[in-house]
Amino acid sequence: MRKTRAKKRPLLPDPKFGDQMVTRFVNSMMYSGGKQKAYGIFYDALEIVNKRTEQDGLETWKKALSNVMPNVEVRSRRVGGATFQIPQEIRPERKVALGIKWLIGYARERNEKSMAGKLAGEIIAAAKEEGSAFKKKEDTHRMAEANKAYSHFRL
Repeated sequence: MRKTRAKKRPLLPDPKFGDQMVTRFVNSMMYSGGKQKAYGIFYDALEIVNKRTEQDGLETWKKALSNVMPNVEVRSRRVGGATFQIPQEIRPERKVALGIKWLIGYARERNEKSMAGKLAGEIIAAAKEEGSAFKKKEDTHRMAEANKAYSHFRL
């Protein structure tokens, strides 16, 4: 490594709930610096979740995010001319990053009118352990399980 690793900058908690994880989620969701719009979409989505499930939107979102976060992933490693998919544990920061990325990505692909509606639908589905983001986590775990025989090649 040539230079020292960049220090983690502390995130400001979001204005409504005072939660840093919400800020991290909104930062991942926004396009070209539209943070207020991203916050608006997120809060609207939580309102929709509130109405549809009769439960606290923030708690449902946290449950959905924890259901989507993977524990293991496969990484490619070249050993003697062959490439193997090697299962590895994921560090906590990356778990959260992947969970957020999948939740937002699959919400964008849904067929609902507004982004708030799409996000709410994906949050509700993930909280019930269904939906595309949860399926992605299951597929990742299944792939790691299938390649468990190559775990001795670990980096």
